[in-house]
Amino acid sequence: MASLKELLEVRKRMKGKKPGFIRQDTRKKARLKIKWRRPRGLDSKMRRKLRGWAKGVSQGYRSPGKVRGLHQSGLQPSIIRTAKDLDNLSPKENCLVISSSLGKRKRVEVLKKAREKNFQVVNIRDPEEYIKKAEEAISSRKKARQEKKEDKRAEKLGKAEKKAEESSKEGKKEIEKKDKDKILTKKEI
Repeated sequence: MASLKELLEVRKRMKGKKPGFIRQDTRKKARLKIKWRRPRGLDSKMRRKLRGWAKGVSQGYRSPGKVRGLHQSGLQPSIIRTAKDLDNLSPKENCLVISSSLGKRKRVEVLKKAREKNFQVVNIRDPEEYIKKAEEAISSRKKARQEKKEDKRAEKLGKAEKKAEESSKEGKKEIEKKDKDKILTKKEI
């Protein structure tokens, strides 16, 4: 029986020879997408598998059953959406694909837990570097938020002080006006 590594090599060679399966007449009609659809026409040359026409999908292009669905490393890829998903997996059988729906903070948390358990992360090239950059980005964003809050507070305080000054100026003007009125009324008497 062939080993797992040999089967992975066989799969790699087979996939190298596999044609890109395209839908019939996609090159002729722009409205047709490239995504594969089985040709069904009565006179279809592609359906009849004539020479010189595009190849159709068939099971002969399938990879060996034991390595079907495995990653190149020979591990079963598992999509991780939360840190709890790591509890049911083993690093000898599974490699991790971290979901794109995770935010930076949760992704960093998952990566740290994966590093502790010695998991291989497939969709992040260098997890250590990613963790550093993400933590720096999170901290800088936090600082920016705090500065923005402080600026708003200072702005509010500044507005309050200006209002107080304006009200005090207005109060002084009113007092001066009353004094002038008193003086004017005294002279008239």
